[in-house]
Amino acid sequence: MPNNMIPVGLSNRHLHLSKEHIDILFGEGYALTIMKDLSQPGQYAANEKVDIVGPKGTLKGVRVLGPARGSTQIEISLTDGFVLGVTPPVRDSGDLVNSPGAKIVGPKGEVTIESGIIAAARHIHMHTSDAEKFNVVDKEVVSVKVDGKRGLVFNNVLVRVHPTYALEMHVDIDEGNAAGLKNGELVELIK
Repeated sequence: MPNNMIPVGLSNRHLHLSKEHIDILFGEGYALTIMKDLSQPGQYAANEKVDIVGPKGTLKGVRVLGPARGSTQIEISLTDGFVLGVTPPVRDSGDLVNSPGAKIVGPKGEVTIESGIIAAARHIHMHTSDAEKFNVVDKEVVSVKVDGKRGLVFNNVLVRVHPTYALEMHVDIDEGNAAGLKNGELVELIK
């Protein structure tokens, strides 16, 4: 097995909420509760879920990820966009300018965001020591090869390097299903 293998994580629809929106959706002073820790240190899937209402349809029970962020961001697949009636741009996390918005409905209230829905661009989280091992730098764009019956090469994969990151490539459910991938499978970084 080559030594340039990376575990993959499939990212289903989810959202990150600002503290202001957590207070509106769940009640003033509410704190998200941890269902399970995610692969990236300090990040977690919360027990809390909300409904996302678009111009055409609703995604019910969308998982909130914590902790709170500075801006509310909804990450969906392109297929989810058809359900909602929006076209999410493929973007890096946090790049929300000129993205569609939606209504978010929680148990205590609702909020409408004017922008904030994206389809997350495929990316690899790497600790600084991993970046040295793979001979890549932060913001470098690489390709990743997937073997198997539905094997393919993902191009335009952004490398994100930080001393708090854990090694994992993230693709959304549509991309993972197209390649026949499962969480934890290994894929090959190619430069």
